[in-house]
Amino acid sequence: MEFRRVASGTVALAAVTMLLGVFTAAEGAGLTCAQRWPLCDGALAGLLPANYLSFVEWFHRLVAGTTGLVVLGTVVQAWRTGQSRRIRYAVMAALAILPVQVTLGMLTVTTYEWLVLVAHFTTATAIFGLLALAAAWAYQTTDAAPSGRYAALAGSALAVPAAVVSPRLLFAFGSAVQVTYYTLLLGAFAALLAATVWLRGQRATTLTGVAAALVAGLLVLGRQNYSQTVAVGTVVALAVVVGCGLLAARTAGSKRDDTPPRDIRLDSR
Repeated sequence: MEFRRVASGTVALAAVTMLLGVFTAAEGAGLTCAQRWPLCDGALAGLLPANYLSFVEWFHRLVAGTTGLVVLGTVVQAWRTGQSRRIRYAVMAALAILPVQVTLGMLTVTTYEWLVLVAHFTTATAIFGLLALAAAWAYQTTDAAPSGRYAALAGSALAVPAAVVSPRLLFAFGSAVQVTYYTLLLGAFAALLAATVWLRGQRATTLTGVAAALVAGLLVLGRQNYSQTVAVGTVVALAVVVGCGLLAARTAGSKRDDTPPRDIRLDSR
């Protein structure tokens, strides 16, 4: 299979894993396996879940384990097909963080603390970001600037509904709203990272890079207990993301932003 399809599929699976984690926490299922890890609370000495809530936690673990194996396969495929150094290093870095992510996942079950939860989602966001960068580099061509503008616009477009469903604004932050919010943020994050890779101008890539960093911060911040001040700050941050994405798309086509195109062949080995 073509590597770039493998890479994009791995990104999608990582996103699904994160969304399942959000859903598990929102449903209150994080401690339903009797605080046992990797076992649960059901049949076959705890290999299976006992009820719906423990199934949610058990299924999240199953998908997370599968994702880890897929990331390992992606690393192997990157080396086997001779991908560029930056692609190989990105997927290897994601793989290197996985043991930390697994350990933190265990601690969210055995030691349910705020700092552990934040660290767990921080490492998940880092893994997702590295995989998204690898996929963007895999799809990069010598004339990727138009795609970069579309990606910047997509990042801006996704940030708008994310602001609408953001915590403590218009909707109760239940399971469905949380999963929707994180789906939009993950999509915006991936799109803005792709735009940063594909756009040519320094001003444009700086703008999309800043926007991507803001979205990454919001992904982690969403695991906090929201005050009204933080809620307003979230909407303001998303407004900045929208503005950065739109300005980057406009700036990328401007003659004033005359940074030479990056030669992607320099990183081919």
